[in-house]
Amino acid sequence: MIRTSLILVLTILLIEISCRTEPKEKFQIERSKELAIKNKVHNQLLDIEKEQGWELLFDGKTLNGWHLFNNSDSTRFSAWEVRKGVLYCNATDETKVFGDLVTDKEFENYELVFDWQMALRGNGGVFINVQESPEYTATYQTGPEYQLLEPEHMDTKTPLKRPGCLWGLSPQVNQVAAKPKGQWNTTRIVQQAGKIQFYLNGKLTAEEDLKSLAWRTKIANSGFKDAPGFGKATQGRIALQNWYFESWFRNMKIRKL
Repeated sequence: MIRTSLILVLTILLIEISCRTEPKEKFQIERSKELAIKNKVHNQLLDIEKEQGWELLFDGKTLNGWHLFNNSDSTRFSAWEVRKGVLYCNATDETKVFGDLVTDKEFENYELVFDWQMALRGNGGVFINVQESPEYTATYQTGPEYQLLEPEHMDTKTPLKRPGCLWGLSPQVNQVAAKPKGQWNTTRIVQQAGKIQFYLNGKLTAEEDLKSLAWRTKIANSGFKDAPGFGKATQGRIALQNWYFESWFRNMKIRKL
C-alpha cells in the first residue's frame, strides 16, 4: 500500500514538472525562431551558395549592375533607390525619373531567386529575356512577365493576371496567393534551353517552352499578337517594373545552369 502511494505521488510530481517545463521549452523554441528571423542576414551569399555558383544581383547597398531601360547612365535620379538594405521603387514620387530597372548583363540559362513585396493594392512585374534596343520603347514589348500582385488588387480575381503567372498568357499551374503588404514573398524563376518555370512561395505557378509551337500559338491568341518581338528570345536582360506602385526587393541572386 505504501509502495503504491509512493508511486502515485511520484507520478503526480512528474506530471507537474512536465507541465511547467513544456511551456518554458515552447517559449524558448518560439523565441529562438523570432531571433533567427530578426537577425537573418540579407543580400549576402553563404559559402555553400558561392560554391554552387550563385551571384548577387543586388548587393544591398548600391544599384551597381542595374540601369534604366534604354538609358545606361540613369539610376541617380530614378524612382529606384536603396533603403536600409532593400531595393525600393519610389513610384509615387513624381519628381523621380520613371522607368523599368534592367540588369547590365544578359542571361540565358539560369536560376533566379528573390524576395518581394508590393504596396497595398499594388501591381508590378519582373520581365525576363528583355531585348534592349531603340526599336523597343518598353520592356514588356519583348519580355514575358512574372506577375507581382498585392492580394487586395482587383486583378487577383483575374486568372491570367494572378501573382506568379505569365501575365496575360497563362493562369497559375497551382493556385497560390501572394502575401499581403508588409510580408515578403519569395519568387523563383528557372530558364534552361528555352523552357521556363515560375514559382511563388515554393509552388509552381507557370511552365512554358519558349521554342514550341504551343507558345507561339498562345502569343498569337493573346494581347501580344501585334508585338513582333515579344516572347521570341531565350536570352536577355532581367527587368523590374516601375508601374505606379511602391515595391520592395531583396536577396536577389542568380546562378548559371
